[in-house]
Amino acid sequence: MKSMFELIRKKDDKRIGKLTTKSGEINIPFFMPIATKGAVKNVSVEDLKDLGAQIVLGNTYHLWLRPGDELIAKAGDLHKFMNWGGPILTDSGGFQVFSLGARAKKNFGKNGVKLTEEGVEFIDPVDGKKYFMSPEKSIEIQLNLGSDIIMVLDECPPFPCSHQYAKKSLELTTRWAKRCKVFFDEYVEKNKEKYKKGKPLLFAIIQGSIFEDLRKESARQLIELNFDGYAIGGVAVGEPREKMSEILNWVAPLLPENKPRYLMGLGKPEELVAAVNAGMDMFDCVIPTREGRHGRLFRWKRNSKSKIRNSKQILNLKLKKQSDIFQDDSLQGDFYETINIVNEKYREDFTPIDQNCDCYACKNYTKAYLNHLLRTNEPLFLRLASIHNLHFYHKLMEILRQE
Repeated sequence: MKSMFELIRKKDDKRIGKLTTKSGEINIPFFMPIATKGAVKNVSVEDLKDLGAQIVLGNTYHLWLRPGDELIAKAGDLHKFMNWGGPILTDSGGFQVFSLGARAKKNFGKNGVKLTEEGVEFIDPVDGKKYFMSPEKSIEIQLNLGSDIIMVLDECPPFPCSHQYAKKSLELTTRWAKRCKVFFDEYVEKNKEKYKKGKPLLFAIIQGSIFEDLRKESARQLIELNFDGYAIGGVAVGEPREKMSEILNWVAPLLPENKPRYLMGLGKPEELVAAVNAGMDMFDCVIPTREGRHGRLFRWKRNSKSKIRNSKQILNLKLKKQSDIFQDDSLQGDFYETINIVNEKYREDFTPIDQNCDCYACKNYTKAYLNHLLRTNEPLFLRLASIHNLHFYHKLMEILRQE
């Protein structure tokens, strides 16, 4: 089965399509729950299927360190290891190498991150061991994991950084991307029999910080290398939220129409809607599970579920300034709200989280019960809250695909 992207229709810049991977088809646009270490926090594979997940995201860095990609390969691959038959995207591990350096310094007295042309050396913040990840090693790990979508190793520059630093960083990212592609192509060619029903997809990551000329140059360099898809990185890791709109406006028009587009690390529900309307296809974020663990639950505003299916005013957030959407730090939107279930007013509220929701939590439990679970630190709360918030995100993407 040949992996491919199909653009079914466009409405202004919004794209409705289908991405076929070696493990199955995914309807676009879509959201990926984050299974960092081979599991979405507090949620089972069966829960993921029930709430409508099409694909999950695993983390190369964490799975390499524990339990190890070779052990997972012995199990068959990550699909078999975690009992998930659907598609899996794995990020390259590059972001974690840099972001977890501070934790290593706290635990062992040194950051340990050393960046060179060959790759990056780092210290495991858990046990202090030294590791070295090259572009080729990142791809090898992801191939061992059996990923359906593989991300190239990139350098995610810090914010703020100078134009000069960002330029050197994107050029290094391009050189690493070339090496990743060479290694990937050679491996697939040597293992034709293994991939006769479909090979993994290889995505490049566009960098360039907040500089327009560098973002466009990074996109041009990577597009010339003809990857299977393109991600926009470095937009949800410290940069001002208002820059998100600018970066999308710079980069999206340059991306090939016949390739999937991945906006990494986004985001709040209204940001997802705005990004879909700006032409992006794929998203991941910790918000639904993280907010759920802290008692913050999403729900449709009164009567908005019917409106959201039919109203251009609610879904077409491009009618607003996208920069306004990305600057808003609150978890509120025109079509949804968040509630803090620990509030006293829910102690005797025997109604579901959301009357308009058909998730497992809303069909079976009340706000009063969830309030009790959170107040008494019962682990069941974590599962129910995560299921509800993830269901909300997947329902939103389903609605966006129908418009």
